[in-house]
Amino acid sequence: MQFDSNDTQYLQDILARLLATPSPSGMTDAVVRLVCEELDNLGVKYELTRRGAIRATLPGKEKLPARAVIAHLDTLGALVKGIRPNGRLEVVPIGFWSSRFAEGARVVIHSDHGVAHHGTILPLKASGHTYNKEIDTQPCEWTQLEVRLDARTANAAETRTLGINVGDTINIDPGTVFAPNGFINSRHLDDKAGVAAILTMIRAVMQKRITPEVDCFALFTISEEVGVGASHVLHGDVAEMVSVDNGTIAPGQYTCEYGVTIAMQDSSGPFDWHLTRHLLAICAEQKIEHSRDVFRFYRSDAAAALEAGNDLRTALICFALDASHGYERTHIDSLLALSQLLAHYVESPPLFKRDRAAIGPLADFPPADAQLGQGTEDVL
Repeated sequence: MQFDSNDTQYLQDILARLLATPSPSGMTDAVVRLVCEELDNLGVKYELTRRGAIRATLPGKEKLPARAVIAHLDTLGALVKGIRPNGRLEVVPIGFWSSRFAEGARVVIHSDHGVAHHGTILPLKASGHTYNKEIDTQPCEWTQLEVRLDARTANAAETRTLGINVGDTINIDPGTVFAPNGFINSRHLDDKAGVAAILTMIRAVMQKRITPEVDCFALFTISEEVGVGASHVLHGDVAEMVSVDNGTIAPGQYTCEYGVTIAMQDSSGPFDWHLTRHLLAICAEQKIEHSRDVFRFYRSDAAAALEAGNDLRTALICFALDASHGYERTHIDSLLALSQLLAHYVESPPLFKRDRAAIGPLADFPPADAQLGQGTEDVL
């Protein structure tokens, strides 16, 4: 399946809309509605869990063994921990990210009943004119930060009068910039860039009237950043699940900066041997720029699915991301490569017909030679 300039424009447009929609973990209703409206526009049927995880369906030529592709809608953020005597706000992170990336961020505090207040996250000692060299020696910790509200408040009582309370959600402004040379700078590319890639694949499949070989479910979860992820949106028919998330660009990593990266292992262990090799084979056959990588301090929706007791083959494919969970950057070429791999994967036949059933005899289990480098073509 070849993508063109219209696909590129769609990917950028839907990514911009996703990034402009606040969705820190625990406050994802708005982005869920955005994705559901887009699925309606694309003519794709879907259903929601109680809390809003989405399961969209691309009907296949056969129902079983079904497969899924998955990305998460929730992002990092912060929460009001307390109100200081000077009226400013104590903060704690939502998800795991460094306080050094929070310093200077513009934020919106979402209070009860839809009231929103703007402000800036600052270190407690923010002025060199006042604290001299102490601005460089104070610890890099969340306890050393506060939110300065854009409001006339000088004490805790005045801040409470604004309707701000402990536990209010803080959305971090993404600061999105689409550069003419294809680079995209923004917070929250993890994992809204992955969501945009899946939606681009779905659009291409629907416009080109492609029928997948087997039923394919596009899953969008709402709590991956806090470790829950895909634990509640799957069902037993899914035999293969490909998680879509970021690949980190850093010394010692092998993430493909302008292509797609196939993760061989993350902190939860190795991914399915057969499924990862199948994805690598598609990249080679379709001439999709790609690499392999291993992530030591990382987990994805795939881990949550397995930990919830699902017996399925999992893989992780990644778009390139520099400075993940910080001031993030990717490139449009990487996102397009990811969308193309997803499209070809959906078109490909299932790995093993025996995966229609969760339990079966040894006779139809893949032979050992499939992993030892002989006879693979007989079982795929």
